[in-house]
Amino acid sequence: MATIIGRKQESEELLNIYHRKQSQLVAVYGRIRVGKTYLVRELFKDKFVFHHTGVSPLEFQDTNQLEAQLTAFNSSLIRYGAEADVRPKDWTEAFDRLITLINKEDKDKRLVVFIDEMPWMDTPRSGFLTAFEHFWNGWGAGQDNLMLIVCGSATSWIQDNLINSYGGLYDRVNAEIHLSPFTLHETEQLLQMQGVTLSRYDILQLYMTTGGIPMYLSYVQPGLSLAQIIDRLFFNRKAKLKDEFERLFSSIFRSPEQYKAIVRLLSKRHSGYSREEISQKTGIPSGKGLSKILRALEASDFIEYYKPFESNKRNMQYRLIDPFCLFYLDQVEGLGRGENFWRDNENLPRLHTWRGRAFENACLSHIGQIKSAMGVGGVSSENAAWTMQGMEGQTGMQIDLVISRSDRVVNLCEMKFVNTEFEVRNDYEMILRERLNWMIGHVSRRHNVQMTLVTTYGLKYGIHSGIFQRVVTLDSLFEP
Repeated sequence: MATIIGRKQESEELLNIYHRKQSQLVAVYGRIRVGKTYLVRELFKDKFVFHHTGVSPLEFQDTNQLEAQLTAFNSSLIRYGAEADVRPKDWTEAFDRLITLINKEDKDKRLVVFIDEMPWMDTPRSGFLTAFEHFWNGWGAGQDNLMLIVCGSATSWIQDNLINSYGGLYDRVNAEIHLSPFTLHETEQLLQMQGVTLSRYDILQLYMTTGGIPMYLSYVQPGLSLAQIIDRLFFNRKAKLKDEFERLFSSIFRSPEQYKAIVRLLSKRHSGYSREEISQKTGIPSGKGLSKILRALEASDFIEYYKPFESNKRNMQYRLIDPFCLFYLDQVEGLGRGENFWRDNENLPRLHTWRGRAFENACLSHIGQIKSAMGVGGVSSENAAWTMQGMEGQTGMQIDLVISRSDRVVNLCEMKFVNTEFEVRNDYEMILRERLNWMIGHVSRRHNVQMTLVTTYGLKYGIHSGIFQRVVTLDSLFEP
């Protein structure tokens, strides 16, 4: 078995399910390129009695979608020992042939069937879902030795049609396993396994461009500097990821333009937008259609739905959390490209602005590590950003992260990406004290409010550094 980075909990759950003496329908989902197929293959590839992958919609072109999917499914049947035959006329016949194939296997052994990218197989007016329901309810659920793993990058399809189905598959999924992008710790592990040697400062920046997506990280070659890596990934003539944004959304969503429009909008403001603002600025009516799009983007780890500090549910916001999309839209799309674009321009002011926002984003996805570094990993908390718009002619106020803890401590976290120790100057201390005093005046007197700095290389101590009671450094973010 190849080395599996991370995924310990998911691997243990899948193996436990394998050893159960009853039929099991398992849904494994997560955004495309996150490593779903790799995980299942490495755990069970020598146990498959059937494995099929749906045909990507990018491969259809002008072909009949249903015919293309059925042809591919028939080829997989033949590969696993089914008698050569003409393409099934519909999905009911296709699943009947699968039953015939499985029935040839030893009844006393555990049988693993893996259907990858199932959402791609459910083409318009194909009758796929009805046929699959009949296959599982009428036969599969009664086979005590069968473990059926279905997988998909269209996460909302998996959730709507399998996990949360109110139709024929209601309460039929025995286990759901969601794979998230790698953490900084897992990113470092994967790069080390590939023989890539980079400082944690550079790994962090690589994470801020790729978002810890294993497939993207697999393109990184040993012996290159960070600038060379980013140029080869995004800016060279044959860059692996220069067209990935379009491919990504076209692979997951059938009508991707509205999804991309929302992601483009959210990339413009770090604190995000309300549902009403999204509808107004994109022109998408605020109804069930918008709800479906937002839910799908959230399920695929592109955006998150959160309540700002001191707000009620009416002020819920959506914000972009996917580092790849943030980097692509901010730094790749629309910019001139050259073989050494990043190397020649990495000190531009706009890149410093991007690094600041991207670092905040990385910190927000590692709140568990931040809390552990503060020694309060086991303390429950509510975590939120906070922004107050200024009155006309006045500057507003923003706190990157507010951690409101159950032990009656509120940590106001400032995130600063710098290449040396962070130095607090007089004017910045005044800004921080304004925020601190505001928070003290708005929380219960029983709460203790503390300023916390999250930065790369720590705090340079001086006459103004005492404003921070806690300091969390880059190394803490790399903890498991």
